[in-house]
Amino acid sequence: MAGLNVSLAFFFLVVGVCQVLRRISKRFLSPGAYGCLARELAGSLQLCMSCLELRMLLEVGPWGGGFGPDVVLTLLFLLFVLHGASFDGASANPTVSLQEFLLESSFSATIAKLLAQGAGMGMGWAVTKLYWSWELTHFHLIQNLMASECSSSIHTSLHHAAFVEGTCSFLFHLVLLKLQQSHPMYRVPALAMTVTLLTYIAGPFTGAFFNPALATAATFHCSGSSFWDYVQVYWLGPLAGMLAALLLYQGNIPRLFQKNLLYSQKSKYKIPKARVAAAHAEGDEARQKRKGEKSNTEPHA
Repeated sequence: MAGLNVSLAFFFLVVGVCQVLRRISKRFLSPGAYGCLARELAGSLQLCMSCLELRMLLEVGPWGGGFGPDVVLTLLFLLFVLHGASFDGASANPTVSLQEFLLESSFSATIAKLLAQGAGMGMGWAVTKLYWSWELTHFHLIQNLMASECSSSIHTSLHHAAFVEGTCSFLFHLVLLKLQQSHPMYRVPALAMTVTLLTYIAGPFTGAFFNPALATAATFHCSGSSFWDYVQVYWLGPLAGMLAALLLYQGNIPRLFQKNLLYSQKSKYKIPKARVAAAHAEGDEARQKRKGEKSNTEPHA
């Protein structure tokens, strides 16, 4: 239990440091630079360090600490609630940034977000490795012994793994699109619950990352799968899932297809039937009047 307490202190420290980084950046940077760079950098750093520590607890905890996956899943839900409340609008997820680009974001802002996410994930991986090297708990000692021979998170066939990651991404983005206009009080716990359920179901097959940057930092360096295998599962799978969710929700993929491919275009305003009938009656009366005027103007024999 002492090792779990150290991990809990680590989570709070990471969130606190990243929150200080966000406040300082918001004060000294322009809104555009803060939104595209500092906010995404801090969010990616926070997400990567938290998820790496959680992943360590999931792998070592059952036999090194005597607690099961239920503890890790509970922590995952609480952490994603905390992330949603503290991220200040950052996604820390390349597929979310690409979705924003397809909807409304500019190309330069999207590139800046992707670079910041990559830098944040890389920094998070390096700092977490340094933290583990201090071996503050027996969990970290075991993790350091395992780190040199870490294995791939893909525990199924390649096509099935890509399908699993794509399906997770599809469901996550569908919920995200559905709740994008909702109040944070409802949106944050709903997204946290979605991530927790998807991790519980898909975790044994692929680790359930459905975040290309996080997967790159967490598992690309492990042996057991080639780089191209990782790309197919953890990059192309989530990207395809995001596009499918956007297509289902919007009926098209903006910037790629202007025409609605799934749903017929309906008028935003409904006209009452009585008003429609009155308009038809007025039209018939006007036609009759014009016909009468035409017959009166015709020359008589």
